[in-house]
Amino acid sequence: MDDLLREFLTESAEHLDTVDAELVRFERDPTDKDVLRNVFRLVHTIKGTCGFLGLPRLEALAHAAETLMGRFRDGDPVGAQAVTLVLATLDRLKQILNALEIAGTEPPGEDADLIGALESMATARVGTSGAEAIAAFWSASAEGPPTLPASEPAAFLDALEAAFLAAPGADAPEAPDRVEEAAPVVASRMETDPTTASDRGGAVAHGQTIRVGVETVEHLMTMVSELVLTRNQLVEIARASGSDVYKGPLQRLSQVTAELQDGVMRTRMQPVGNAWQKLPRVVRDLSAELGKPIDLVMVGAETELDRQVLDVIKDPLTHMVRNSADHGLEATADRVAAGKTARGTIRLCAYHEGGTVTVEIADDGRGLDLAAIRRKAVERGLASQAEVERMTDAQAAKFIFHAGFSTASAVTSVSGRGVGMDVVKTNIETIGGVIDIATRPGRGTTFTIKIPLTLAIVAALIVRAGAHRFALPQVAVLELVRVGSGQAQDIERINGAPVLRLRDSLLPVVPLSGILGMGAAPSADGFVVVAQVGRQRFGLLVDEVFHTEEIVVKPMSSKLRHLSLFAGNTILGDGAVVLIVDPNGVAERVAAGSRQDLAPDTGDAPSTTPDEASRYLVFRAGGDLRAVPLSLVTRLETVEAGRIEWLGGRPVIQYRGRLMPLVPAEDGIPVRREGSQDMLVFTPGERPTGLLVDAIVDIVSERVEVEPAAGRPGILGTAVLRGRATDIVDLAQLLPPVHGPDRTARSVAAIPLDAVGLAA
Repeated sequence: MDDLLREFLTESAEHLDTVDAELVRFERDPTDKDVLRNVFRLVHTIKGTCGFLGLPRLEALAHAAETLMGRFRDGDPVGAQAVTLVLATLDRLKQILNALEIAGTEPPGEDADLIGALESMATARVGTSGAEAIAAFWSASAEGPPTLPASEPAAFLDALEAAFLAAPGADAPEAPDRVEEAAPVVASRMETDPTTASDRGGAVAHGQTIRVGVETVEHLMTMVSELVLTRNQLVEIARASGSDVYKGPLQRLSQVTAELQDGVMRTRMQPVGNAWQKLPRVVRDLSAELGKPIDLVMVGAETELDRQVLDVIKDPLTHMVRNSADHGLEATADRVAAGKTARGTIRLCAYHEGGTVTVEIADDGRGLDLAAIRRKAVERGLASQAEVERMTDAQAAKFIFHAGFSTASAVTSVSGRGVGMDVVKTNIETIGGVIDIATRPGRGTTFTIKIPLTLAIVAALIVRAGAHRFALPQVAVLELVRVGSGQAQDIERINGAPVLRLRDSLLPVVPLSGILGMGAAPSADGFVVVAQVGRQRFGLLVDEVFHTEEIVVKPMSSKLRHLSLFAGNTILGDGAVVLIVDPNGVAERVAAGSRQDLAPDTGDAPSTTPDEASRYLVFRAGGDLRAVPLSLVTRLETVEAGRIEWLGGRPVIQYRGRLMPLVPAEDGIPVRREGSQDMLVFTPGERPTGLLVDAIVDIVSERVEVEPAAGRPGILGTAVLRGRATDIVDLAQLLPPVHGPDRTARSVAAIPLDAVGLAA
């Protein structure tokens, strides 16, 4: 296969995926001429290239589809049958392209049935007269039309699209005399930044692009990973020698390495919308098959993450959307009877949060039947009756992730809530992600997936347990607490289980050396690493905490992959090989040790549980108390004021091999010239920014109401935290706009909407 044909196959596959999604959008909003022009242009491009390459079968199909879409462009009404016919043509084109990629030549075959239907539909009025064209298509197909009453348009559409894919064969039975207009099918819309919405037709709005093979990018990433390891080793050597001779060159090497790493990482990044591209078509087909009008809303499609991660989550997302459509959303009559709109809504939302990408899949359907889930769990022996009665709703809902678990009374061809969810959970955890559930009876269900930005190079906390060092992915670490004799915090025991009393909540604690079976009795003195996986929080007791370090993740040996407590291994700067602890595996071990969460102490416990509350980091700036959502904070740092430099009249600091801009939390307060300086590190984009504060006060978990503050730059509003009036910082205004407005705005949106009076 020559390079020209290979390039055509790649581009055509991308174009057809785009046309799939855009055509469904155009069906909902026929007035959007930009979408139609984009669809028409892409199909025309495919047709023209087919003619140039001598691919007559593809060219004829594309020409017939282009002719029908030309009627749309001329102002004819857009009917569901006409759109279905074009979508079936796209499916046929994809089949031929797949065969062409395998064989290197266009496969033989006739498409007179489909082309005839397209031409007949184009000759007639596309919005009202599709029956004759469809009947002609049926007469040329192998299976013929199913015997369906005209009152079942959804089933008719499903059977119709299946027949489009059948090969031509013997004469078919006579087509029905009358076919009613199809029922309203799915509507799909995407909320994006206005600056990018008009550029949806091109891969890049400005500048030029080139195509680079995945193998080349992967090789570059491997070389950069080795460079990071070498840099870490040189830093350790210089630190051990105590000499300043290499300080300047090492800083320059670190800066160049960091910039090179950022550049290569950006080449691997793709918008999550690439994984969503086929979902509008999937939901449209499900809407027709199930007879449910459904809206698909997609927010944050421009959010970027690693291509390797994106490939893993495509299938889980599709499965969960199908589940929501089939079993999450009620039938139209049931929705109306419950006081809901006739159209169900499935909402996809993606955003950056605390060094991870969060993807939410929500529906406004009936919610999970928690009583049925509890019954089924007892029937299958997953838990006793007493255990399920003690469980919270969130714990009971997680039973759907067990293999083969389903409460569906009947099996459908689409899905069953819980069937296959174990595979979804496994795929998400394979890439170091977590999945969580929130459900409200009669209101709907939300699945929240948190996944790492990349799998290649991650920040990790290096700790010691016993005589060995381990790496903990920093994305799961909330805070560190010093415990032991003479410390403000100490480990207590309840019913023989170690716990940590942290801000009026009891946190289960597990010694890292204990769960690893290292033999030595864990010491009561040390550090508790407070970690969170999904909604589950726990403490990991370690003997010593060293530092954080960017590590290159290496896969586990095949002989050790059955160990669920480890996610891989890495080489530290001093050349030592250490294992990377998997927070998901530790969380499962903690959950297995106790079937019920430790409730807050009844003495001074807050009125809300930590899951219901929002977590804020409280600090002092200019004499006032201020707070930011803890999920937005990457790190807390205390640095020597003498390390702060000035560049262009602005304070900066050399931070992890690069220059990091610094922003005072309060205007008019001078930057310290001596002593120590506390700062909060945020990473709303690719590069971190430091917020200079007077003092870090505490972490607070409360459900708050934020009173909007008008005319106060940098302040989102005021809330009462721990009985004190506290200003909530608006990072979108305070941080420099070097990371792009979308990323910062999305980060600030992590504050619960009901806290600022924006929830419906």
